[in-house]
Amino acid sequence: MKHCAGQIRYLIAIKELSDIDEYVRCVNISRHLGVSRPSVSKMLRCLSNCGLVYEDFGNSVVLTPQGKEAVNEIFSTFNEVYTFFHSFLKLPHEEAHDQAIKFVMEFPQDTCQRLKVIVRRTMKKKA
Repeated sequence: MKHCAGQIRYLIAIKELSDIDEYVRCVNISRHLGVSRPSVSKMLRCLSNCGLVYEDFGNSVVLTPQGKEAVNEIFSTFNEVYTFFHSFLKLPHEEAHDQAIKFVMEFPQDTCQRLKVIVRRTMKKKA
């Protein structure tokens, strides 16, 4: 599944915020990403048009089944990339988190998959 960098960034934010609180609102996403509320509304409309969030996001942003599948796919790669930056390169949590997001957003999916395989293989050897 191919998503643009902005969609990936917002989907990651929605997932992280929904892990903290059941109700994710536009203002929460705005603060989390450091963007304006109109920017959030515009991207949520885009995500809604793609079938990733439900159309009625005025009260709370809710992922559709397709959105949940996309988030699971993104996070299966994100978690391995984060592990690479945090455990292998010894970056602090927040910096590793930010770098992992940038990596997943900007690098081709096949490159992300290759890094994911290397991290998993290395982690198995350590265990």
